[in-house]
Amino acid sequence: MASEKKIKAQPASELLSKLGIHLDPELLVLAVTHRSFAHEAGGIPTNERLEFLGDAVLGLISAEALYRTHPDRPEGDLARMRAATVSQRPLAQAAREVDLGQYILLGKGESRTGGAEKDSILSDTVEAIIGAVYLTHGLEGARDFVHQLLGDAMRRAADLGVGLDWKTALQEICARLGYPQPTYEYVSEGPDHARVFTSTVVVNGKYYSSGTGTSKKLAEQQAAEASYELLKAEADAMDAAE
Repeated sequence: MASEKKIKAQPASELLSKLGIHLDPELLVLAVTHRSFAHEAGGIPTNERLEFLGDAVLGLISAEALYRTHPDRPEGDLARMRAATVSQRPLAQAAREVDLGQYILLGKGESRTGGAEKDSILSDTVEAIIGAVYLTHGLEGARDFVHQLLGDAMRRAADLGVGLDWKTALQEICARLGYPQPTYEYVSEGPDHARVFTSTVVVNGKYYSSGTGTSKKLAEQQAAEASYELLKAEADAMDAAE
């Protein structure tokens, strides 16, 4: 309950000041209400609907910015650049820059396991806040907010190369080799508030590398990165033999 007290005791003014945006305090509280807290509080609304909206808004704004900023880059490059901009890592980093974790309403179990510092929770909360900004200020206000929050990430995206999105890179190397598209098998373990996912890449009936993470998306990216290196070696050997 300490987190709830902090949000309400300070009327969200401290967090809003850090974010540089105006939101109705009740909407902000909804945006930072994690499902673990909502469950313990008797099933109150969570931030997941706002997260869904914010994810779509963020995707549109980042795609538009990259399209306008890089007129000569092909669609594949733009897709990877967008994936890098809206991925879990830059969103979590942006959250840490404003100490967002201390304002997120978490259940007792999630709090004990360091939920306020988990990339998955931080990035989901950023998306929920973007959704709240969109509802309050429309697309123009959301665009200004996203550029303020993630402008540096969008500018860095052009220089990151193939590692922008390892899943897309893996698909491309499979096509180069004439293989079918990769699939992912995964298992998970641990309680809901501290679940760990392990994902394994399967290409052409063969198992390649695995990755782990606090979400399926993160585990798949790690597995794709390691598998890409193996398949790239195959592709390079094939080219050398021709």
